[in-house]
Amino acid sequence: MPVDNDDHGERGLIVIEQPAYTGFGFSDEEWGLLVGLPQAVLTAAAAAESDGTRRTMAENAAGLETIAAGRESASPLVAAVAGEVVSRVGDPETGAELPVLTPDDPQAMIEDVLGRAGQASALLSGKIDEGQAGAYRHWLVEIAEQVVGAASTGGILGLGGDVVSDSERRFRDRLAHVLND
Repeated sequence: MPVDNDDHGERGLIVIEQPAYTGFGFSDEEWGLLVGLPQAVLTAAAAAESDGTRRTMAENAAGLETIAAGRESASPLVAAVAGEVVSRVGDPETGAELPVLTPDDPQAMIEDVLGRAGQASALLSGKIDEGQAGAYRHWLVEIAEQVVGAASTGGILGLGGDVVSDSERRFRDRLAHVLND
């Protein structure tokens, strides 16, 4: 609708900016699920093995870097979600760090994240083309992969131990299975 923008009587249009998710056909609630999942995957992957604050900080940093790298994805969906997450939690390139979260019940939290991943996968299958959906699913698994591989578990004084523990591997594999079913 034309409106008077200045005292000279020139006519212009008011542009109402739509949220990014409307271009993909998602509701606010659906977008919230997709944007919340990358950080939830990061936290669940870090919680899969209780391995101390220092290692969890390394895992968080690796996960946040992988999330931030999604901004450069060829997938418009991944790039938009990654941009939204980074705008909310901070950019690792500017020194942002995530707080170390230790869930009271890591297993319940992991089950919740896997359930939400299944919901997101079903949502994507019904809303967008398979290339976009596949890129988002792959990105989530990559986040988990980077988190669980960021710090070895066990060993003495940081030497030795397993790069990826059985519980971390199990989470990553279950996530991949839920997303690709």
